[in-house]
Amino acid sequence: MSSSKWLVAVASAAVLAVGVAACGSSDDSTSTGGGGGNLSGSIRIDGSSTVGPLTQAVAEEFNRENPGVNVTVGQSGTGGGFEKFCVGETDINDASRQIEPDEAAACKKEGIGYGETTVANDALTVVLNPANPNDCLSVEQLAQIWSPKSPASNWSEVKGAEGSFDSEIQRFGPGATSGTFDYFTDAINGEEGVQTKDYNNVGEDDNQTVTGVEGSEGGIGYFGYSYFQENSEGLKAAEVKNESGQCVAPEEKTVQDGSYDPLGRELFIYPSDKALKNPTVKAFVDYYIDNVNSIATSVGFIPMTETQLEKAKSGVAKLAG
Repeated sequence: MSSSKWLVAVASAAVLAVGVAACGSSDDSTSTGGGGGNLSGSIRIDGSSTVGPLTQAVAEEFNRENPGVNVTVGQSGTGGGFEKFCVGETDINDASRQIEPDEAAACKKEGIGYGETTVANDALTVVLNPANPNDCLSVEQLAQIWSPKSPASNWSEVKGAEGSFDSEIQRFGPGATSGTFDYFTDAINGEEGVQTKDYNNVGEDDNQTVTGVEGSEGGIGYFGYSYFQENSEGLKAAEVKNESGQCVAPEEKTVQDGSYDPLGRELFIYPSDKALKNPTVKAFVDYYIDNVNSIATSVGFIPMTETQLEKAKSGVAKLAG
């Protein structure tokens, strides 16, 4: 979904969509109170390596107030996380894209009800080696580089790019279980999951993309905005030319106003309905939504708009009953 279409969706639709009403995977541990250190039990979370650091930061803050709660945050990728979530192994799945129809069907088959809750915004960031003279890339140029058929092997072959830059293209990117992989391939190549196989597959370890692009003059990669924020000294973020022909940098303002198109996106958590019946999990999700905007900024994520925030709150309350 393009950023412009996404903003329309944000303005007109609830952020949390209730899935099939059924059993989830919540831990059977019960809380002993409503917060302030009285909660206990465990919460199992997995999924997106993009959203994972944000969830981990929220979990650490929550745990300071509730030391009796054990929150585990795995990062097996959005798709890998849904595989666990839809068989009841986890309470919450972190996702950098919306749930796919086959994943929704898998949850329905196992009786897993769920909600989709936006927790932050993201600028999916294309990173280059600082030696690369190209500052702005169009979707068409990115498609030449990441095309599934005959992708450009040298920067001099990319039409419209800096022609004097004669350097071999070294591609770095996530694996097929990554929601970032799904989103990028759909936005750039027009079909989810379709991309050249001639690239360095880093799986869920975005640090390999960082070191790979830093070490290769012609290197290019992509990942969430927070990873660029952490590693901006050794990388250059490419501006992306949107449908209006503007070269737009990945940043908070351009994502929230929709001009960073098509690589602006929402980030989600998916709690199961059964998990939210557990007061400990419900308290954690409420804490997440109430505090995420301030925490998001501190760890390099783009906060929600007020509209998104209010819809997230009302959606969680609706799912929890």
